[in-house]
Amino acid sequence: MKIYTKKGDQGSTSLIGGDRVLKSHVRIEAYGTIDELNSHIGILRSFVNDDINPFILKELQDRLFTIGSILASAPDSKMVVPDLHTTDTEMLEQAIDKMNEELPVLRTFILPAGSMHIAQCHVVRCVCRRAERLVVNLNEMEPIDELILQYLNRLSDYLFVLARYIAFANKIEEVSWLPRK
Repeated sequence: MKIYTKKGDQGSTSLIGGDRVLKSHVRIEAYGTIDELNSHIGILRSFVNDDINPFILKELQDRLFTIGSILASAPDSKMVVPDLHTTDTEMLEQAIDKMNEELPVLRTFILPAGSMHIAQCHVVRCVCRRAERLVVNLNEMEPIDELILQYLNRLSDYLFVLARYIAFANKIEEVSWLPRK
């Protein structure tokens, strides 16, 4: 199978279902950022060890492929793509709650620092927020399944708590932000 088709050489691409749109279309930006998010989670997976369950990170990558498939589909496409479930968001909520049970109360803003894997977790969180903003923007133009918006919102919360949990599990002091006075 050839990787290149030359069909996109003029700046357009095909959605699942056959519609062609410009590569600068917000839909392409949204699912491209989901892909970037997934890649950053792959980097994070290479950093973590027994301090978290790597299964959850793989599960996140699987769900992001699902979201990417949904977003890469033309709005009127009849093609069957995987779907997101409320249980996917609930899994994130349960993981957040479980980690929070062990974490000290957060009393200040924290800086994305402390170790390479903590900082990478914060990078992943930031990319997730950007993806969420793009999907919100797309939703203003073409309705998107609200489960995607819920999932991305909860995922960024999960990633913030995960960064804190990684620090806690590795006995790395969180770096508080202390604004100048």
